[in-house]
Amino acid sequence: AMEGGPSARIREGDCAVLKRDEVFKAVSVLRRRKIIFEKQWFYLDNAIGHIYGTTFEVTSGGNLQPKQEVEETTTETKEAGTDNRNIVDDGKSQKLTHDDIKALKDKGIKGQEIVQQLIENSTTFRDKTEFAQDKYIKKKKKKYEAVITIVKPSTRILSTMYYAREPGKINHLRYDTLAQMLTLGNIHAGNKMIVMETCAGLVLGAVMERMGGYGSIIQMYPGGGPVRAATSCFGFPKPFFDNLHEFPLSKVQSLLSGTFSIETLPADPEENALVEEESNGLSEEKQSSLQETEEEPATEAPMEISPTEEQDTVDISAEDAEFKENKEKENKENVREKQIKQWERRKKLKEAAALLREKNADGLIVASKFHPTPLLLSLLEFVAPSRPFVVYCQYKEPLLECYTKLRERGGVINLKLSETWLRNYQVLPDRSHPKLTMSGGGGYLLSGITVVLEKGKSDSSNSEALEMEEPSSKRCKLQDLPC
Repeated sequence: AMEGGPSARIREGDCAVLKRDEVFKAVSVLRRRKIIFEKQWFYLDNAIGHIYGTTFEVTSGGNLQPKQEVEETTTETKEAGTDNRNIVDDGKSQKLTHDDIKALKDKGIKGQEIVQQLIENSTTFRDKTEFAQDKYIKKKKKKYEAVITIVKPSTRILSTMYYAREPGKINHLRYDTLAQMLTLGNIHAGNKMIVMETCAGLVLGAVMERMGGYGSIIQMYPGGGPVRAATSCFGFPKPFFDNLHEFPLSKVQSLLSGTFSIETLPADPEENALVEEESNGLSEEKQSSLQETEEEPATEAPMEISPTEEQDTVDISAEDAEFKENKEKENKENVREKQIKQWERRKKLKEAAALLREKNADGLIVASKFHPTPLLLSLLEFVAPSRPFVVYCQYKEPLLECYTKLRERGGVINLKLSETWLRNYQVLPDRSHPKLTMSGGGGYLLSGITVVLEKGKSDSSNSEALEMEEPSSKRCKLQDLPC
C-alpha cells in the first residue's frame, strides 16, 4: 500500500491516533508498551499489520481484537413509555450489583452482553421514552464496551485533538481557524514559506502536510530552539525534513542590518562548557579547519595521551591508569561530538540565513503568543512582493494595532481582520439542534498581500497623513500647496 494511502497499514514505530467517540490521543506504536486511554489500558501489539481506521475491542489482558461488525437487532418493537415524569432516580432501579458486573467481566463476557443484562435487570427501562432508552444504551455501551479506533494522524485530527485536550499549548487556535490560515496563506507544494509559531509545532506540521515535501520552510523560533512536539505526531517521512530550516528570532535584526555573522552566535550553556574543555582538546587551527572543510570531521582520531605521562604515576595501579586513560578518551570523544554538533548547527544556520537574505519568500505565517506588530514589521522584509501573509492572535486588540501600523507603513494591500465562527450541529431524527458545547472563540486572523514598498514614497506621504488628521476647513488649503 502507498504511504498514507487509503489502506495504509499500522506499522511498528508509527505515530498513530487513538479515537473513541470524539476523544483523540496521539501515541507511538510500540510493542509491549502499556497504553492508558479513556480509563482503559491495553497493548498495541495486535494492531500492527491492520489497516488504519480499524476498530478494535479491548479483550482480557489488554489485548486488542478487531471488532466484528454485529448488526443491531432492531426488528422487535421496543416497549417504551410516553414520558419520563414518573421515573425517580433513587439508585434502586438496577438489580445487578457492582460485584455481579465484575463477576460477568471476570467470566470474559463481552461488553455487548453486559449492556444487554443491564437492560434486562433495569426496572425502569421499559417506562423510559424511546430517546431516553437510546441514551441509556449509549451511556452503558460507553462504559462497558471498550472499543478503540486507530486512525492515521492528519492536520484535521491533530488540531481537533490539541484543541480539545490542551488548547493552551496551541494558543487556543481552533481547527477551522487553522484551515483558514492555510487557505489565506496560499500554501501549496513548491512554496518557500516563513513560519513563526509557538503552537507546539502544529501550524508547522499543517504547512508541511500541505506542501507535501516540496518547497522549503524556514521556521523562526524564540529562545534556544524550535519546539516541534506536535510536528512529530504527524509521522512525516524523512525527506519532508530535508528542506526544513530554522532561524532564531534574536538574530533577525542583525540579519536585516547586515551585521549578522555565525561567529557572534550566542554560546549555548552546553557550548560554554565546550569552550572550557577545548583548551585540552583540539588546537585552534584544527577548530577553524573544522568550520572550513565541509567533510565529516569524525574521521580524525582523537589525540592519544602520550605513554610517558602514565609511567610517572607509578603509585597508581595499572588498572587505575587504564581507567583514567579511558575516561580521558571518553571526555575527548564527547568534546569531539559536541563540536560536530555545533559545527552542524552553524552550517544549518548559515543555510537558513542565506535563504532569508534572498528576501523572496512566498508567504509568511505567524501564530504565536508574542505581540504580532514587531514580528510582522521585521519578518515582512523577507517576503517577496505580491505574496500573502497571515497572522493569528488569540485576541483581536493586538491585531487591531498591527493593522493600523501596517496601514501607516504601507507596502501591504487587502488587509483584513477576521474571525471565523464555528457551530456544530447534532443531527438526529426529530432532534437536530446546535451542540450545547459550542466553542467560544477560535481566535482572530489578520491577512493581507505584500506589495513593493517605495522607499521615497513613505517620506513624501506626510502631507497625506496631515490631510487625514486636519479638520475639513483646513484641508482644502493643504491641497493648494505644491507637493
